[in-house]
Amino acid sequence: MNKNFDIIIIGAGSVGVPIALFLAEKKFSVLVIESLASPGQGQNKKAIGGIRATHSDKAKIHISLESIDVFSTWKEKYGDDIEWRSNGYSFPAYTDEHEKMLKGLLKIQKSYGLNIDWISAEEFLKIAPGVNPNGLRGSTFSPEDGSASPYLSLNYFYFKSMEFGASYVFGEEVTDIKKECNGYTVTTHTNNSYSSEYVINAAGNNANHIGKMVGLDIPVVPDSHEGGITDAVQHFFNPMIVDLRPAENSKNYYFCQRPEGQVIFCITPEPPIVGTDSRATSIFLPQVARRMLELFPRLKNLKVRRTWRGQYPETPDGFPILGDTELDGFYLAVGMCGQGFMLGPGIGKLFARLFSNSLSYDDMDNMKSLSLYRNFGSEEKFK
Repeated sequence: MNKNFDIIIIGAGSVGVPIALFLAEKKFSVLVIESLASPGQGQNKKAIGGIRATHSDKAKIHISLESIDVFSTWKEKYGDDIEWRSNGYSFPAYTDEHEKMLKGLLKIQKSYGLNIDWISAEEFLKIAPGVNPNGLRGSTFSPEDGSASPYLSLNYFYFKSMEFGASYVFGEEVTDIKKECNGYTVTTHTNNSYSSEYVINAAGNNANHIGKMVGLDIPVVPDSHEGGITDAVQHFFNPMIVDLRPAENSKNYYFCQRPEGQVIFCITPEPPIVGTDSRATSIFLPQVARRMLELFPRLKNLKVRRTWRGQYPETPDGFPILGDTELDGFYLAVGMCGQGFMLGPGIGKLFARLFSNSLSYDDMDNMKSLSLYRNFGSEEKFK
């Protein structure tokens, strides 16, 4: 293998692979270095597949809208079925606080191009029949949000990136990064060294560890979340449902029904469970099941097939860290806070424009707001 490249990407996950795809499409010479045995073997395979542009921030809305465009047109463009469907996202409100917050964000979200509206309780019950109507005030609904298979999507992104010329090495852990006069030398535990003018840190849980190799303190700390999936049953509801109400030891939780009929679900622990322990627990299923049945009693007879545990590489404010650093040629695409799968293609497109010197004014503004050097004082409302 040629060991000199235009760009080296560290991490072949939800973000690294789409960046490689769109950079290779632009004819850049790209190498992706991954410590695991194949693409998507970190947190991507633990994602539940939701893809939304329903965020509280301009940058994430813009990036996610571009991601949705990639997911929704992939089969038409390339013929690969990644199980995309526009099943929509809903945030039902059962409290005055959540109704005011959700309605207050609508104007902002619409101004940035998101197709979203407030629907009545009666309208929400038509798209999610069987949801508990007691106290339901209504819901936001964004019909162009959707879902796809994390496994199929990342594999097809990977294969297409190689068709465009991207190279990959697997089973090689980065152990050293040296700044040279004309770029970087990246060395792995196998004593292989690779050179490039630019390096992109897309290392997920290991973002801070990789940053320290070049003297950067990147505020990304993984915390653990659990998910689960039921046996398949006849399809009876469409949208991803996100319940924002907190409960003991948890914040929001969310679930949808996959095309084959399984219900897939996840919960946000509170306080966060910091670390990278991926062992499933006995706490998760009783905790999330109780909350889901309170909201949606119709789920009570479903049998859970399996549960699992993965990590969200979190930042202090819940927003990703994207773009350049004080080190010339060293870039970041980290801190996705559990949303790497939905943000990945949009970030890939953004980085392709960045390296092609074709960023729009909005692109530059978005990258500034997601810079490593922001004050981290804001807060993502939909983390």
